[in-house]
Amino acid sequence: MIAGVDPDPDAARRIDAPVVGALEHVRDWSAIDAAVVATVSDLAVCAETLEPLLERGLAVVSTCEELLFPWLRHAELAGRLETAAIGSGGRLLGTGVNPGFLMDLFPVVASSVCLAVRSIRVQRIQDASTRRLPFQNKIGAGLSPEQFAAGVEQGTLRHVGMGESLHFIAHYVGLDIERWDETLAPVMGGDGCATGVRQVARGYRGDEVIIELEFVAAVGQRDPRDRVVIIGDPPVDLVWNGGVHGDIATSAVVLGTIDRLVKAAPGLYTMATLPLSSRCPAPLACSAGRSKDD
Repeated sequence: MIAGVDPDPDAARRIDAPVVGALEHVRDWSAIDAAVVATVSDLAVCAETLEPLLERGLAVVSTCEELLFPWLRHAELAGRLETAAIGSGGRLLGTGVNPGFLMDLFPVVASSVCLAVRSIRVQRIQDASTRRLPFQNKIGAGLSPEQFAAGVEQGTLRHVGMGESLHFIAHYVGLDIERWDETLAPVMGGDGCATGVRQVARGYRGDEVIIELEFVAAVGQRDPRDRVVIIGDPPVDLVWNGGVHGDIATSAVVLGTIDRLVKAAPGLYTMATLPLSSRCPAPLACSAGRSKDD
């Protein structure tokens, strides 16, 4: 059974599935194995939806950015969600393409070929002209400097999840950071208005930057790419020319985790603790000592 929950009455016309206005209107929970929660970025607010689903023993995948590494801002709440999941047989994962893959899991996996890692730099440079209008609005495209500054002050323009991605990398690669900061500035066009945003998060050991994440999204941005640079033994420099289309990739990452999460033991997961995705439909049969021609 595939169904949706959305208070927007127009939602039922946008998808080919039953849609109800609230969780209380779902009649048959026994027919549901998993839920995708794509609502808000703030984990404290999102938890109001996550907890009732976990109490019913569901596998829950959420695009809530702060859930990628919830211990950064919501350590106590993370413990509560984990306890709820284990107690009821539920499972919980925060993911997406960014955060969730490109600026966190991808560099962590890339570091696997290094005997030692001294620093990591990740870039996500996007031409926002290929993205949907709500995304362009989110990055402040078309705003005057004064309007952009007001949006930053109100917290409506920032890319949520940079701190979570930084601490995800630090934790799973073993790069101990002593402090971190984050900066945000407009990318300006020739007409004096913003075309997008540049946001940078840095993790320090002493005065040395050992993790740096740079996110640039602007309409007409040149040379879009996703890049991971690791200073280590051996060094790594991976460039995804053209970059990854965020809308398509987010859907792929979220949908690709559902089956694995349903099969996992109850608990709170991150993208580093859930088994990696596999497109292989079944385990490959092999036998030691036999060649493929036997």
